[in-house]
Amino acid sequence: MYAIMESGGKQFKVQKGDVIRVEKLPADVGETVEIDRVLAVSREDGFFPGKPYVEGARVTLSVQAQGKGEKVMVFKYKPKKNFRKLRGHRQPYTELRVDEITA
Repeated sequence: MYAIMESGGKQFKVQKGDVIRVEKLPADVGETVEIDRVLAVSREDGFFPGKPYVEGARVTLSVQAQGKGEKVMVFKYKPKKNFRKLRGHRQPYTELRVDEITA
């Protein structure tokens, strides 16, 4: 059984036991999070797409970690003008483990 869920404007295909990284959620490590924005569910008896979401479907996840991703360097440069600008960015994320898919 797997589900396609939406979090932070992105879609994730998840199964029980998977560990995924999503955009930062306001939850502490060890807490349980339920996401009801399930776009589709696949079970033994078939595939059920949502319109746009599957009614009554939920994905229960537990928060494993909060952190920041790898640094992305942004370098702006204009030739012959002595203009250089260097900036770095680290996107915050929440690491989740899929505990249960209910559909």
